[in-house]
Amino acid sequence: MKLAVVGGGSTYTPELIDGFARLRDTLPIEELVLVDPAADRLELVGGLARRIFAKQGHPGTITTTADLESGVAGADAVLLQLRIGGQAARNQDETWPLECGCVGQETTGAGGLAKALRTVPVVLDIAERVRRVAPEAWIIDFTNPVGIVTRALLQAGHRTVGLCNVAIGFQRKFAALLDLAPEQIHLDHVGLNHLTWERGVRIGGPQGEDVLPKLLAEHGDAISADLHLPREIVDRLGVVPSYYLRYYYAHDEVVRELKTSPSRASEVAAMEKKLLEMYGDPALDEKPELLAKRGGAFYSEAAVALASSLLRDTGDVQVVNTYNNGTLPFLADDAVIEVPAVVDASGTKPLPVAPLDPLYAGLIAHVTAYEDLALEAALRGGRDRVFKALLSHPLIGQYEYAEPLTDSLIAHNREHLAWA
Repeated sequence: MKLAVVGGGSTYTPELIDGFARLRDTLPIEELVLVDPAADRLELVGGLARRIFAKQGHPGTITTTADLESGVAGADAVLLQLRIGGQAARNQDETWPLECGCVGQETTGAGGLAKALRTVPVVLDIAERVRRVAPEAWIIDFTNPVGIVTRALLQAGHRTVGLCNVAIGFQRKFAALLDLAPEQIHLDHVGLNHLTWERGVRIGGPQGEDVLPKLLAEHGDAISADLHLPREIVDRLGVVPSYYLRYYYAHDEVVRELKTSPSRASEVAAMEKKLLEMYGDPALDEKPELLAKRGGAFYSEAAVALASSLLRDTGDVQVVNTYNNGTLPFLADDAVIEVPAVVDASGTKPLPVAPLDPLYAGLIAHVTAYEDLALEAALRGGRDRVFKALLSHPLIGQYEYAEPLTDSLIAHNREHLAWA
């Protein structure tokens, strides 16, 4: 079995490597290729990756290359983890929207649109090149904004599934609170990427006992603190929203906080510099503790589980980003939703979803409309398309904001926009 990681020079890659090493019985990788044009980073990350495999007794080989075609040729699965423009572009995404009083965040609002515009054309180019040399490969997309990127890939006919770590993070957290093994927890997880709610926490499977009321009663303070939302709000909702919902439910409060604190991008950039120094230590043969602060907790476990289901035809239930295909009847079939699905060698089959309260269905429909326009702007370009996407976003929604945000987005991303 051959896997390739495009964006393999990321400081996050050792987290993936550790998961591949620990879970080698689930996903028996024989060859792993890290692909990245940044040769200096790739050398450091690749060296640590080999040492992690060696320490944990993994028999697979790890190679590195800047050449995409040779790296992915013959691969069974290709994992995409890209950040076009690096942390510098992310820092811009998180700052210039604040000038208009709007949230600055890398996956939602104006910053999220900027990331989509930079990313979608690059990902589609990579996917076409993968298709030429590995036509049967599954493309597993971690690249944000996952919903929009996955939809672009699916619409172009690629064998792809999108993956996020929000669901597995909740699964692990709830399992710890209940003193249960994570695999005993099944989530009634529904929505779009970075716009999801846990409506049920079931023991033993999709039809098992729902212990969410018990969780909220006994651990509501801890859960709401993690979400940075008042306990009262979580109790009134009776569900657990993902932490990204705070951008919607407490928008103005978040903007005030962001204006008075360093950007997350600046924090991560400093962290990455330190991590790369650590990776260069030939004595280091495990992922350092600092990496846990980088973000992306449990991604490796989620990636292994998803790749195993696709490549070994296991039929496991996983939370994925995939075509709606009637699952949420108020959305088009080609909308990309994030729900539990049966995953096997043929792809994904979403489980049935109980009808949604209008409080959630309305916001899902609204953001899906934005994603339609965002993808159109990413594929075809043009100031008017950018403006319409921004105007449609529920975190913006006024022309007096959308106009200057459009100009700022283009000005800050011109080098990445072929049409600008």
